[in-house]
This record gives sequence, structure tokens and C-alpha cells, in this order.
Amino acid sequence: MTDATTPETTEIWPDLTADTPVPEGHVRGHAGELAVAVAQAHGVETMFTLSGAHVFPLYDGAVKAEPAMRLLDVRHEQTAAFAAEATGKLTRVPGLAVLTAGPGVTNGVSAIAQAQFAGSPMVVVGGRAPQNRWGSGSLQELDQPPIVASVSKDARTLMTAADVAPGLDQAFRAAGSSHRGPVFVDVPMDELFAQATVAAPTAVGAMRGAEPDPEAVARVAALLADASRPVLVLGTDVWADRAEEAALRLVETAGVPTLTNGMGRGVVPGGHPLLVTKARSRALKEADLVVVVGTPLDFRLSYGVFGDAQVVHVADSPGQLSAHASLAASVAGDLTSVLDGVLAGLERSPRKPDWTAWVDTLQDTVRAGIERDRALLTAEADPIHPARIYGELVPRLADDAVVIGDGGDFVSFAGKFVEPKRPGGWLDPGPYGCLGAGLGAAIAARIARPSSQVVLLLGDGAAGFSLMDVDTLVRHNLPVVMIMGNNSAWGLEKGPMQMLYGYDVIADLAPRTAYDEVVKALGGGGETVTDPRQIGAAIDRAFASNVPYLVNVITDVDAAYPRATFGI
Repeated sequence: MTDATTPETTEIWPDLTADTPVPEGHVRGHAGELAVAVAQAHGVETMFTLSGAHVFPLYDGAVKAEPAMRLLDVRHEQTAAFAAEATGKLTRVPGLAVLTAGPGVTNGVSAIAQAQFAGSPMVVVGGRAPQNRWGSGSLQELDQPPIVASVSKDARTLMTAADVAPGLDQAFRAAGSSHRGPVFVDVPMDELFAQATVAAPTAVGAMRGAEPDPEAVARVAALLADASRPVLVLGTDVWADRAEEAALRLVETAGVPTLTNGMGRGVVPGGHPLLVTKARSRALKEADLVVVVGTPLDFRLSYGVFGDAQVVHVADSPGQLSAHASLAASVAGDLTSVLDGVLAGLERSPRKPDWTAWVDTLQDTVRAGIERDRALLTAEADPIHPARIYGELVPRLADDAVVIGDGGDFVSFAGKFVEPKRPGGWLDPGPYGCLGAGLGAAIAARIARPSSQVVLLLGDGAAGFSLMDVDTLVRHNLPVVMIMGNNSAWGLEKGPMQMLYGYDVIADLAPRTAYDEVVKALGGGGETVTDPRQIGAAIDRAFASNVPYLVNVITDVDAAYPRATFGI
């Protein structure tokens, strides 16, 4: 139970006995057992939670299931919810967080909001005060769905034990279907302990989106065929919709220069000649057609305005298509069908476009950018320039590494220098920009990818939200390499405030805090690095340690990321 004692139990527990036979094709159990059975039918293997009496039957169901469901308990409910959100991103199966009533649920709201903005499939099951005491002031009595409704696909109460299995099945189907996102349900405590007989859950596979309008697809193909300087932008939903192979097929067969963002990173492998992320500014400024697939036309993409270029928006569902941008065409539906349809249209086109000269121009800019970056990536500056950390880290990353960003300026540098070699290997907070997600994401990544490197990039400010959950990593034997850019400030705020006012306030943190000692106190390992020449060796020790390990690099607060937008 969160921030409270166990509630009075007299008269709230129902009679759990039942002597009527179970009909064929049905199962009987208490609502917690039934909930776990449904979650397993949808592919869930781990329940992220923090212990609370309101949800005890769900734990009982997890322990007694065949096979048992893994229980992963954390130190703050936000971490459980962030771990479920990251699980949904990485596995493309809805993650499951179970949060006790009242503050347990409200502690998870930021992660639910992040999932809504990022299109992450997850189901959150909340405890709820008993229905047979509702209105009389029982412990943590709170009508939770109205609080969560504005940041979720659906939020409702499953009022009886018999409602739990079908209601949770609907929740998982909604979370995992286009456009993906979080679904919240809560169950009254007395009903969660009660028994019910329901239809036996059956296994549910990945769900495909609707077939796109073929005329809309043909329009996109025609625009692309007529373009002289096209750019393709691939975003998170390309990965979430399992369209990464179709996307790479289009890129390579058509020869179209491509940018990636979010979990679209890695769909076109780092170093690929058609990946022009390092020429992003020039590509978007000089393009005559920009085709954006699987990501909103928000502040990260100039709200869909790219000079004089025509803009095409492709989304996994109609509700995701831009309502504010001026579009030359748009299409919604299953992204594999859209991308393969566009490629087929190009191949049928009487005009066979050749964008070799355009690609060469952008690659010249890429090469110039790589050469320009070299000085930063090898800088010997004292204090350390944050880019030097990436100069040491990137050569040490395996192709299947999972890299997680949780921070402001420091993680912005990661976006510039880290180019994943495979899809599904990059996690960031997405457009919601929520700090504190990193530890939960690291927990999820280590479970989802047990044989891969897992690297958590932390700003020192972001670490303050969740560093205590290193204890969770230690208790559950989940080794993660954490690399901190410690500039002793809220760097993302300090610079802009100085620009606006000529001074800054409440933007400084304690200088050179030994966060690695915190990690060691919690059972992990770590060290502080102040010499740029020692960063590489420290990262090597972190990978070799096989424990949660923090490399705390003291960086230059004045070496700010050169930002083109402040997100407004």
C-alpha cells in the first residue's frame, strides 16, 4: 500500500467458494487469476508493480499461473508505469503495470501521458476502494478513470469480477491496435477478490491496421515519382506498426534519402548511404517533397513546414493525420501496406526517378558534418565537453545495443551522434518530454533484450527523478550501464533563461555530486570521471562489471547543445 497502512478487512472479503460445475470452454477463479490469464493470452510475461493490498489478487494470480508471470517490483510507481511503457515500445506487445489505489495510480499518470503522446501500447490496472464501502470514505477512495481519461485511449472501472476478463481483453486489444496507446482500468477491491466463471482466454497475436485507400496510396506514389529532391522521414510508428522491413525496402529500392526520428531510428541502419540525418537541415530546407511516415508533424518537424516543399503525411490511423499542416496528400492505414503500395506505384510509374545527384549532394553534407563533429568527439577540453562521451561510447556499442535517453542537453547530443544499426534499439521520452523515464525503460530493456547491451544515458537532473530504482536493478539482477553527463545544472533551462533575461535562477544543482556513490550504496558500481582520456576505460569497466554501473562524467555546463527549437 502506498503511503498508508493496510485497510480494515472486516466484511469486505466475498465468499470464495463455488460448487457449480465449470462449463466446457470456461474457467473459474478469482478476478486476479482471470486478469493474469487474459494478460498472458495477449503475450504479457512481466507485471510491473509496487506492492499494494488493493491489488493482492493480481499477485496471487501471477504466482499461481502456469507458467507463472514474472513480478517485477519497483521503488516508485512511476518506474513501474515507465517500465510497462518501454516494454510496449520494445516488444510491440502491450506492457502491463499494476498500481495500487489512490496515490499508486496518480504516481503513474505521467508515464501514461508519455505513452499516449508516443503511441506506446500499455495497460495499467489500478486498485480501487471496495464497492461495498463506496462513498463512506474507505482508504484511498478515489474515482480514478476521470483523472486518467484525458491521457489514455480509454479509462474505466470494471465493476464486477465477471467484468474483469472481458474488460481486460478489450483493454489489451485497444492498447495494441492502431493508433496504439495506454488503456487504464481499475477494479473495486472486493470484486477483485471475488470469483467468476468466464470464457477461457485464447491467444491473441499482433493486430494489423486497416487497409489504406489505394487511390490515396497511388497519389503519394505519383508525387514521389514527380519529385526531384524528395526526403522520406520515418518515425516511431514505422517500428510500432511492424513496418520496418517495408520501409527499408522502399528506401533501398527507390533510392530515396531518408531521415529518422524516435523509434524509427535504426530502420535505416547507421552509416547507410541513404541515411542523411547528419544533413537534416539542408535536406528539409532544399527538398521539393517531404514524405513523413509514422510520426506527427509537431515541433520536432517544424509543424510540417519545410520551405517550399510539398508535404505528404502517412499515419497508421486517420486520427493521427495532421489537421494543421498544408498537405499535398495523406494516407492512413497499415503502414506495411502503405509503404509497399507506394513502392509498387513507383515501379509502375512511366517516369523512373533517379535521385542519385540529390543523394550525392546530401552525402557531401553528411561527410562534412562527420568531419566537423570529429573535433568535438575527440575534444580534450577541461571540463569535459559532453560530445567526447559519445566519441568514446559509440565505437563500443554493439549493433543490437539498446540505448535509452533520459535527460535534456546531454541526451540531445546523443540524438546527434548515436545512429542505431538496427530498429528497436533506441528509446527516448518522445514528444511529451518527460524526465525520469530512464530507470523504468532500463529495467524493461534488460528484461526484453537479455543478451544485448543496455545503456542508459542520464542527465544529472533527470537522475534525481528515479535513481533510487537502481535498487530495483540490483534486487532483480538486471545489469545496466548508466552514463551520466553531470554538468551540475538544468542545462536545458539555464541557457535559454540567460538568453531571455541575461541571468538565470534555480537552474543550478550541487556541483560534482557523486551520484556513482549513490549507485554503489544501493549495491551497484560506479566511478566519477573528470579526465576525457579516462572515459573509454571507465565505459569498458562498466560493461565488464555485470552489475548496474554508473559512469559519472563531469561535463562543461557552458557546452550547450546548439538547439534549433525550444519546442514551442
